[in-house]
Amino acid sequence: MVKLSTTVAVGRSSKPISLKDEIVLLGSCFVDNIADKLESAGFRITANPFGTIYNPASIAQAVELLDSQRLFTAEDCVKMGAGVDKVCSFYHHSSFARKEEQEFLDNANKELERARENWHKANKVIVSLGTAMVWEHKEEKGNRLVSNCLKRPGYEFEHRLLSLEEVKSALSSIVKVHPEKDFIFTVSPIRHLGEGAHQNSLSKSLLHLGVAELGLEYFPAYEIVLDELRDYRFFAEDLVHPSKTAIEIIWERFLDYAGVPEEKILIEQNEKSSKYLKHVRRD
Repeated sequence: MVKLSTTVAVGRSSKPISLKDEIVLLGSCFVDNIADKLESAGFRITANPFGTIYNPASIAQAVELLDSQRLFTAEDCVKMGAGVDKVCSFYHHSSFARKEEQEFLDNANKELERARENWHKANKVIVSLGTAMVWEHKEEKGNRLVSNCLKRPGYEFEHRLLSLEEVKSALSSIVKVHPEKDFIFTVSPIRHLGEGAHQNSLSKSLLHLGVAELGLEYFPAYEIVLDELRDYRFFAEDLVHPSKTAIEIIWERFLDYAGVPEEKILIEQNEKSSKYLKHVRRD
């Protein structure tokens, strides 16, 4: 029989995810795709409480916030650039931006407290790593890592590639302080081509090496898209993000990898119910 593609073996997770689990997802926009699927399937999830986060250092910073007791204050507020008359913070995705400072703080702290409660309850964590490139804001006290540049001028920041040791340190800081949680890591198949294809390859390689050298549990979403599917028909019109079909395939493979077989029928029923409700709402 002629083979027309390379099948990527996903294996089985040593710590499957059940509908009874409390799950937190953190990381790149690939998280949003899987989070939607998990929610439709009936899983209890909290996804990206600060919005999309791309690099391991910023994800580690987000976990520190979830572990702390602090709330956002006026000192965290930053005016967005490019003529956007809104306020946000360097911890957040710009989707959190609001017209007024107090409005931003009220919403950000409400989401933080909700996420913090869910984080402490969570026994499963899925982390999607997008890039090893980071942006650091230049300040008098030294550079400050940011999760989002908020469209401010480029000269305010330094853009650099994390070292392998920095990647490992960030990932290790997340896992080691939470032995009560099971972690699954993945490298997002979404390419970051701002500095070119070669820089993207270096960046993704550092993420892969960091996860591998620490012996962390890994789901091969990156390999499924880039090695098994390997065709632009599996990408969206921007030729960077996976298409709906690719996301569906990854979701099915993820269930094969991490799902509880005895829950398969219930998951399918939940997905059908969710699909029906979305259809009703649209009508």
